[in-house]
Amino acid sequence: MSGMAAPAVQVGSATQRRLVIVCCCAKKADTLVPIPALDLYQEGPVPQLRARVGHRPDLRSRIRVLSAEHGIVGADTPLLPYDRPLDMDRAVVLRPAVTRALWREMHVNGVPEEVLVAVEPLYLVLLADLLAVPGVRIRWITDPMADWSATESVLKEWGWQ
Repeated sequence: MSGMAAPAVQVGSATQRRLVIVCCCAKKADTLVPIPALDLYQEGPVPQLRARVGHRPDLRSRIRVLSAEHGIVGADTPLLPYDRPLDMDRAVVLRPAVTRALWREMHVNGVPEEVLVAVEPLYLVLLADLLAVPGVRIRWITDPMADWSATESVLKEWGWQ
């Protein structure tokens, strides 16, 4: 994030002040045409997140997916299935692009007050620079594949239904 001015603090609605980041998974929809990222992933927290808020464009716009292939994408970014697991080498390669994408977003939309990060530990490498952004409360769900209830608890607290 060096060389860029600090982004402005977010001053919008409660929805705009919050961001959800989830990780991709191995199981994807079988499709030959690109579909939204939130519809592509078929395991982990994504199906439950999709069922809970997928019908709400305002909330979908506040969801990001960390992808071992694409870095970080929005819920409605059209994607094709791919087969690329995240390993440490790939995480190190993707980290600068993820950082730039998040930094750009924060310059445009402001810094979110809260970020729910439902990712396995290796995916945190991609988000390491987010930890240095002042004013952001990060809530990390350490086992999003098995512990949907922790993610759901935060979403309920936020009123994301």
